[in-house]
Amino acid sequence: MKEIIKQFKDKTPEPLYLLHGDESFYIDEIVDAAQKYILDESEKDFNLTVLYGKDVDMRQLQEQVKQYPMMAERQLVILKEAQDVKSWSEMEKYLDNPVPSTVLIIAHKHKKADSRKKFFKSIKKNGVIFESKKLYENQVDGWIINYLKEKGYAINQKATMLLVEFLGTNLGKIAKELEKLMIVLEKGTQISEVHIEENIGISKDYNAFELTNAMASRDILKANKIINYFEQNPKAAHITQLVPLLFGFHERLMKAHFSNAQDINGLMSALKMSYPAAKEVLQAKKIYNPKKIARNIATLQEYDLKSKGIDRGPGTDADLLRELIYLLMH
Repeated sequence: MKEIIKQFKDKTPEPLYLLHGDESFYIDEIVDAAQKYILDESEKDFNLTVLYGKDVDMRQLQEQVKQYPMMAERQLVILKEAQDVKSWSEMEKYLDNPVPSTVLIIAHKHKKADSRKKFFKSIKKNGVIFESKKLYENQVDGWIINYLKEKGYAINQKATMLLVEFLGTNLGKIAKELEKLMIVLEKGTQISEVHIEENIGISKDYNAFELTNAMASRDILKANKIINYFEQNPKAAHITQLVPLLFGFHERLMKAHFSNAQDINGLMSALKMSYPAAKEVLQAKKIYNPKKIARNIATLQEYDLKSKGIDRGPGTDADLLRELIYLLMH
């Protein structure tokens, strides 16, 4: 990614770029950099075109990329949401012989492009292909640390764990929350769980991470304290948010039972877990056997439907969550 952005900054872009893959964050970063650096501000009015895959007419795109720039060295054409394009056949001749004064950036998000297709092979031959891969769970904390370091900030381990547990591996969501913090915190600050609680709204003591931690040690008192906090603070977490996180916990736990890993390092390596997640799972393995985990997964599926109003019965969201956690832990 950095090499591509450097090309944009140096005003030496290739004529074709295909950005594709499951992680949208890097694709968005490259597209933003293209719009920022390839053209000067005075050139953008006549030489920047942004189209969308769902609406684009491929003949229109072909005509656009063949045009010559106006009072500039090049024109920039960005095709966003390119995964919605149904056929590239009309563009194949152009992709085999692109116009040097046009930079065409194809942003194909949420999945990989088909490398068997002719358009893919043509871009590979005449331009640049960048695959944006999702990070494993055990890579996200390192990404957060490096992202903040580049911005002039640091972060402690507890704060990192809170972000990963609450936001998962979605780098776009994590970056947005970190941007909020950087607005209110001075450069050089080490971000702590207190900053997370005060500015993002994730409690340092009562959150999804602490709930799964309570489950891992079958700490019923702690689990109920967290549920009571959620009941008093509905915006902190909702059962529809918690069910997928609890499912992820049980999925990791089941995989751990059937892996050959015997210690924390083994789990981290085999299942691409972070250290805290591996520690939690190793503890939970002693309490929950595979049969119980399977029953819990079925229970989670049932309560996922109930949380969405299907065969729900009486009671509040907190009552439903309290009932679910009781069933999972007993």
